[in-house]
Amino acid sequence: MLTVEKLKQFGADTEEGLSRCMNMEEFYLNLCGMIKTEQNFAVLKEAIDNNDLNKAFEAAHSLKGVLGNLSITPLYSLSSEITELLRRKAEADYPALVEQLLVKKAEFDALFDE
Repeated sequence: MLTVEKLKQFGADTEEGLSRCMNMEEFYLNLCGMIKTEQNFAVLKEAIDNNDLNKAFEAAHSLKGVLGNLSITPLYSLSSEITELLRRKAEADYPALVEQLLVKKAEFDALFDE
């Protein structure tokens, strides 16, 4: 079961996230739970695998917004980095960056099982 304490240990800024949810803990945790099934992680991976940087940017930008609003800092930081590289169409090892994001997401998903 996900708790605020587990999110803190993961590195989320739970005080900020909770304040955006009017300090309603259950509401905040429910929103955080939706990240588990967020489809833009898969869309981002597929777009990068297909070298579709425009679609990848859209997915990364969407993730950045969701993760930033909930202050899930470890995932937000990676999605933000990917978004800004894609925005500039910079040369980068996008598959490796996306893999880092997916590994961190798997760690987040595991918080529900502990």
